[in-house]
Amino acid sequence: MTEYNINKGIGRTVEYKGLKAQYLFIFAVGLIALFVLFVAMYVAGVPQGVCIGFGVTAASLLVFLTFRLNERYGQYGLMKLAAVRYRPRYIINRIRLTRLIRTRKSR
Repeated sequence: MTEYNINKGIGRTVEYKGLKAQYLFIFAVGLIALFVLFVAMYVAGVPQGVCIGFGVTAASLLVFLTFRLNERYGQYGLMKLAAVRYRPRYIINRIRLTRLIRTRKSR
């Protein structure tokens, strides 16, 4: 009889080397953008040493910041940070103070 391995990752988020969910997407898109920028700089005639230095520095910074965000905010942290912008800082109450203080009459 044939045995099949069960996928233990069903229902879990995508993870690669510790990066979870949206951080993996940010990391991948950032590396692709850096590569395109590196190629554009090289084709434009920027010296090769400058291109390599920029690429290594920018990629290192991207890796560091992405892993730092992943560690600091967790899987749903960026969504929570974005949601804070939609929450009002304070609620305005335009009812007169006397109306707030007086008691309601019983019916």
